[in-house]
Formats: sequence, C-alpha cells, structure tokens
Amino acid sequence: MKIGLLSDTHSWLEPSIFKHFAACDEIWHAGDIGDLATLDQLENFKPLRTVYGNIDGPELRARAPLNNIFTLAGLKVVMTHIGGYPGRYVPRVRKLLDQERPGLYICGHSHILKVMPDPKRQLLHMNPGACGKHGFHRMKTMLRFDIQAKKVANLEVIELGLRGALKKT
Repeated sequence: MKIGLLSDTHSWLEPSIFKHFAACDEIWHAGDIGDLATLDQLENFKPLRTVYGNIDGPELRARAPLNNIFTLAGLKVVMTHIGGYPGRYVPRVRKLLDQERPGLYICGHSHILKVMPDPKRQLLHMNPGACGKHGFHRMKTMLRFDIQAKKVANLEVIELGLRGALKKT
C-alpha cells in the first residue's frame, strides 16, 4: 500500500503534487486544508484520509474529523493536526496515543518536516511539513511511503521547491 502524505496546503495544491502521488493508493492530509475546492480536488484524485486543521472553517470541519484513527495493512494510525512530537505532545494527544497505542502517529501544523521514533510509545511519528504557499516554512515538503508488514517502508521526502515558487513539472 503506497501512501502520499501532505499537510498545511492552505488552499494551494501545486500541480506537481498529482505527479508525485500518481502511484499512491491513498493520500493522507494532516490538516489546514484551506478550502472545500482543495479537499474536492484531492478526493477526486485518490482515496483520501484527512483531519481538519486550525485554519479550516465549519464546512471543512463537517467533512473532516479532528482525529482520524484507522488501521491499514495491519498498521494502526492516529492522525490529527495539532499534536506535538515525541517528548512534547500536547496533553490531549498524549492521552489519545496512550489510549489507542498506534504504530504510526501523524500530525501537521508546525510546517516542520519531522520523522522520528517514539521508543516510549513504540510508534513512529511523522509530520510532512507544509506544501502550501503560506506560512513560515522555506521549502515545501511532503512524504511518500509504503506500508508493508505492519510497518512504514520506502520512506521518501519530496521537496516541491521554495515556498512561493512554482516547481516546474
């Protein structure tokens, strides 16, 4: 199962996203989608799992949950927008992770790409950074990976170019 993971699009989908995620089975969006048109484009492209972010209004919140908890190919996943990272989880997420015991925890919000283990909770933490044009991030980033035998495999960082610059396809 091949997954394309992005976050913090803030109403912008760079055209090359669709090329990078063409071979993916699903796309996951870790919040701050921005508007319904962006959500619709992603849903029309590939099966989509998402959560809403702090900038997402009531219409998006009606179509995306605060937390998305699911199991895919034997790997339990917890995805939310604001949550922190190992050693610095927000209290709500710390409780959720201890309760759900996922193998993969995904969040967005920080606009900072991070992939790191949490040995205490025996999970892998992923934040794909931000791939929209708005925010303080310098480089637009996403992740692509496989889920095999209940684990993340073949992890790739995709750089889409500098924020504010359109990457040539």
